[in-house]
Amino acid sequence: MTSAFDKYATRAVPRYTSYPTAPHFAPDFSETLYRDWLAGLDPNEAISLYLHVPFCKQMCWYCGCNMKLTARYAPVTDYIDHLLAEIDLVADALPARMPVAHLHFGGGTPTALHPADLARIMARIGQRFHLTPDAELAIEGDPRTLTDDMIQKIGTLGFNRASFGVQEFDPRVQAAINRIQPPKLVAHSTNGLRAAGVSRINFDLIYGLPHQTAASLTQTVRQCIEMTPDRIALFGYAHVPWMAKNQKMIMADALPQSEERAAQAQAAADALVAGGYIRIGIDHFALPGDSLAIAAASGRLRRNFQGYTSDSAQTMIGVGATSIGRTPDGYVQNISETGAWSRAVAAGRLPVARGHEMRGEDLLRAHVIERIMCDGAVDLTQAGRAFGYNDDWWTGEEDSLAELEDDGLLVRSKGQLTLNPGSPHFARILASVFDAYLSSNAARHSVAV
Repeated sequence: MTSAFDKYATRAVPRYTSYPTAPHFAPDFSETLYRDWLAGLDPNEAISLYLHVPFCKQMCWYCGCNMKLTARYAPVTDYIDHLLAEIDLVADALPARMPVAHLHFGGGTPTALHPADLARIMARIGQRFHLTPDAELAIEGDPRTLTDDMIQKIGTLGFNRASFGVQEFDPRVQAAINRIQPPKLVAHSTNGLRAAGVSRINFDLIYGLPHQTAASLTQTVRQCIEMTPDRIALFGYAHVPWMAKNQKMIMADALPQSEERAAQAQAAADALVAGGYIRIGIDHFALPGDSLAIAAASGRLRRNFQGYTSDSAQTMIGVGATSIGRTPDGYVQNISETGAWSRAVAAGRLPVARGHEMRGEDLLRAHVIERIMCDGAVDLTQAGRAFGYNDDWWTGEEDSLAELEDDGLLVRSKGQLTLNPGSPHFARILASVFDAYLSSNAARHSVAV
């Protein structure tokens, strides 16, 4: 590996699913301000909905999501009742019954719900919003606990995309992360959903897991390709046991080091490209006909809290504990603790905990960072003019850009920046140059590779 790799691969930087990133959202954010944002939306412009279901039936030791392990269904029922109430609160705050072009159930494990409860939620959404005829309806699931009844219900309700966390098929790695999930189980869920009418399937893979090797991950990729998912996301495992307590079950000395992680990422990427997938951004791969590949090819790729997306909506409303949303005016995040979130909803309050109002240079820097993350390139001069800034607005970052150029990660021509074709995984490093909040961030992020 090159010295440039050694210099940047272990640098901790955000994943930039937003700018500013969530640690910089202000606490005690005003519910009144959020209501003003919602009331001011264009009633004819389609929005997106994200619904968070934090419950799981089994614990995965690698997971860093906000989730709750539950052996009883009563807490889930209570959560659903409050989720329905929050849907009503949000809908009442909007200027009209808004059109929805993208809907995503995330978690946790949304398929841990009873089929009838998923139908109850979708019925309420249909009553309070207008799902456009071509809307993408997506749901995350766990093949280990996904029942045939739920598969049929997902199809009946009109979902057209489903996502599975495959992570790795090697039995030793699965045992080390407490996710025993043989390929036949994933194939059963995949085939069942397709037969039920869910035509688009996503898989998630992870490199950098305990006992993982480039050979084992490459074999997993080949097994996944045989199932022909439309998209495959390839994430680097972020070992943050100080934030995700369940990760303390993973022995740090079993984790691959930076050069091994890089070899795994490269081997998996090569196998995916050889299998007919198009590389998109830092960690996504899609078949040529998938909407993500089409968006990337046409310069319309976006990035939000679900990662890379073809969703062009300017507003995404988050519903449920810890969910994050955005409007053209800024970001909001709901209360994370389910009890406090439920009490706020029961009191008739939009359960926002934190937020950030986008002002001035935030808008410019958010645009620049998104284009770097999506395209691996950006024209700083053109961006400045689009947002009303001088051509040289970025000269404060000159030293950092020159360093990246000297180290071979970046090609520059005046204000035009382009990542070296061999360094797409360093987009987060380049994006961080334009992060005006990063130096004041006490939170620890995952490593770049």
